[in-house]
Amino acid sequence: MRSLGLAAGLLLAGCAATTAQTFPKPPSADAMVSQAGERPVPASPPAGQQWLYGSAEGAVASAQVYRSLAAYVRAIAISAAPHRQVVLAEGSTLAAPRFDDCGDKPLAAVFDADETLIWNLGAMRYFAEQHKDFDPATWDRWEKTGAGKAVAMPGVTDAIAVMRSAGVTVIVNTNRTAANAKGSEDTLRAAGLGEFKHGETLFLMGDTPDGASKDGRRALIASRYCVIAMGGDQLGDFAQGFNARELSVADRKMLATGEPIAGLWGRGWFLLPNPVYGPSIRGGFDDIFPSDKQWEPN
Repeated sequence: MRSLGLAAGLLLAGCAATTAQTFPKPPSADAMVSQAGERPVPASPPAGQQWLYGSAEGAVASAQVYRSLAAYVRAIAISAAPHRQVVLAEGSTLAAPRFDDCGDKPLAAVFDADETLIWNLGAMRYFAEQHKDFDPATWDRWEKTGAGKAVAMPGVTDAIAVMRSAGVTVIVNTNRTAANAKGSEDTLRAAGLGEFKHGETLFLMGDTPDGASKDGRRALIASRYCVIAMGGDQLGDFAQGFNARELSVADRKMLATGEPIAGLWGRGWFLLPNPVYGPSIRGGFDDIFPSDKQWEPN
C-alpha cells in the first residue's frame, strides 16, 4: 500500500506540472524521494536475500544440509557405541577442544532458530522495503507478532521428524529474547515445527548471564542432555570463540577450516548458508582477495 500511495503522489505531481505536455522521463527508483523525505520501495530485494529466500540454489543448499544432518543424527542415535557431546567441554577452547562423555543423558540436537530452522520472510521483506539492515525495535515487534509470517526452511520438517522418531530431543538455542518467549514459541509452532517450551526445549538470550553469547546456554543444555549434533548459520552457533574481537577475517577462517575444528563439520556440526547478515559479512578487498592474486587485463 505504501508503494501505491507514493506512486499516486508522484503521478499527481507530474500531472500538475505538465498539463497538455509530454510527460518527462520518470526518475530512477534510487533518485525518487517523496516530499516527506521517504525513500521508495526498491525494485527488488538485496542480492543476498534473493539468493537465500528465493533461489532454487538456496532451497537445495538448505535441504541438502538437513538431509545429511538427519541421517547423521539417526545413525548416532541407533549406534551402540558410547555417545559424546559435540558441545565444547567447559574450559576447553577451539584451539584445544575437548568433548565430554555423555553417560546416560538423553540425546538431543541443538539448533539456532533464525535462518537455521526458519526463514524470517515477513521481517526481512519489511527491512528490505524500508532500506534497513536491522532495527532493534522492529525486531522486538517481530519476535512478538511474527507467528505465521516465518516459514520452515527446506528440509527442516522432515529432518525434525527423523530425529524425533529416533528418540532425539530437538532443542532451539537462539538470540531471540527471553522476554518474548511466547512469540517465539508461537512462531516455531506456526511454521510447522511442533511444540517448543521456554526453559525446556527453547533457550533464549537472557536465560544465562552471558548475553548474546550462546556458550552459557549450550553448557546448560549439555548438563541435561547429550548433544550429538548442532546446526546454525553463524559460527557463534557452535562456539563463541569464533566471534572473538581480535580475530581478523583470515584468522577466523583459518580457525574454522583448519585442524582440529575442520573434522567437526558434517560430523556433529552443521552450517547453513546465510549471505544476508551476521559476522561473516565483513572484510575489505585485502581481507577477501590475496594480494598475490591481483590481476589486470594488460
